[in-house]
Amino acid sequence: MKFHNINRQKGFSLIELLIVVSIILIIAAIAIPNLLRAKISANESSAAASVRTIGTAQVSYSTSFPANGYATQLAFLGPGAGTSCPAAGPSPANACLIDKVLANGNKSGYNFASTGQNPVGGANTEFWTTAVASNFNVTGVKGFCSTDDNVVRYLTPDNGTVPNYATCQSWTAMQ
Repeated sequence: MKFHNINRQKGFSLIELLIVVSIILIIAAIAIPNLLRAKISANESSAAASVRTIGTAQVSYSTSFPANGYATQLAFLGPGAGTSCPAAGPSPANACLIDKVLANGNKSGYNFASTGQNPVGGANTEFWTTAVASNFNVTGVKGFCSTDDNVVRYLTPDNGTVPNYATCQSWTAMQ
């Protein structure tokens, strides 16, 4: 006589599902840190390029507005209140040399600033630009800066240090 198992179950057992879920979690634990490091690297590359762009814009600003010298603040290098250059054309308060996103001071997980000054008075004869990760170890670990020599420098790790003119010149120059 032959017995048939009437209670045949189809599908996966609880143990099999737990094994699959644990394998997926192990793969995710390996992949997520690499993904975060790749994002940090991309943010840092963007920040270094933006610091160079701001430095070039500062040089153009001082050429366009020699009575002012370098711009006293980052916003002056952008288009001003609008998203495009005013119909009247560039002015010292909105020189239209960089885009609005960068002129606002936040881009790709970094906070930017640029300050022109003249220690003895008159037109601004020096400037420094800084880029600091807005969320250290999540959006970036390096800080970037540049002065009127337009050499991009960095500090690793940068725990939110915003350098002044002299401190920036002591940071490591990028090759």
